[in-house]
Amino acid sequence: MRRRHYTLGLILTLLFVACEKVPITGRKQMNLISESELIGMSLTNYKNFLIKTPAVAVADANAQLVKKVGNNISKAVTAFMAQKGLSSRLTGYQWEFNLVKENTVNAWCMPGGKVVVYSGLLAVTQTESALACVMGHEIAHAVARHGNERMSQSLLVQVGGTALQVALSQKPQLTQDIFLQSFGVTSQLGMLKYSRTHESEADKMGLVFMAMAGYDPNDAIAFWERMAKTGGGNQTLELLNTHPSDEKRIADIKKFLPEALKYYKKK
Repeated sequence: MRRRHYTLGLILTLLFVACEKVPITGRKQMNLISESELIGMSLTNYKNFLIKTPAVAVADANAQLVKKVGNNISKAVTAFMAQKGLSSRLTGYQWEFNLVKENTVNAWCMPGGKVVVYSGLLAVTQTESALACVMGHEIAHAVARHGNERMSQSLLVQVGGTALQVALSQKPQLTQDIFLQSFGVTSQLGMLKYSRTHESEADKMGLVFMAMAGYDPNDAIAFWERMAKTGGGNQTLELLNTHPSDEKRIADIKKFLPEALKYYKKK
């Protein structure tokens, strides 16, 4: 009984200490894992992913476009965080952007700025600005530490709030699966990638990032309308699995556009 009370007290203490606020929305979140630990896991998992699914050659025009847009968005993110006094959230980030040949409409960003875009997404984005919308959205998930939040929740439920390194040593496969699922690299655990709250936050932050990078946030509307048309029964459309309904998402984006446009300077 005493041990149970101690464990509960430890978890409650961690919950209190680990609360921080998401940029732009100000929502309080619970992150029990240090970002430096997650970035360390990202380096290994990103490398392993690219071994199994090699990146498209740098000489490819679409690969160059992904890198161009990624660099533009990452500069905007760095500038935004500096303006808000939040540069520490990017500590350890070493941006990397790769296109992989995979007929799946998806993209993701691991902690530390490791980004992958699937070639199947390009048929829906169609324009550089729309690609910026998606990459800004996925990068926003990482900057907002949504993956950390989801992984923290999963560790609490499945391994009782055990520290990451302990979980890795005691239940390495489960911990690895939780990590990959938390950042959208796999869905084998059958859990949601991100909550609708996370998705809405990433939409707002992504609009600001694309605007600061010189892309018109109004273009996000046409992109999500195309996504809605593409999503009819397509099992490979991973980006839509847990996102808000098409109508609500587009309505929320339109509502937030005036704020995002404050950051827009056409280049």
